[in-house]
Amino acid sequence: MSIGGGIALIVIGAILTFALNVTVGWINLQLVGDILMVAGVIIVIIGIILMVRKRRSIVTTRQSVDPQAGQRYDTVDRQDDVEP
Repeated sequence: MSIGGGIALIVIGAILTFALNVTVGWINLQLVGDILMVAGVIIVIIGIILMVRKRRSIVTTRQSVDPQAGQRYDTVDRQDDVEP
């Protein structure tokens, strides 16, 4: 979602900067387009960084026997970590 939103901001900013030939007295559309393009690039970079992060999951399984009942049981521990 963030990568698509960033690309949309880049496209809208490029249209405002390069394709529009309208002069408005109270706002500079080229500056707004430049700001939108920079914001879009930042959002795309953040989206790529968040996608590339590694996730690590450690699963430990222990098998034990209950000495009184004589039944075997399994214990599963799971630890989810995110590597920076």
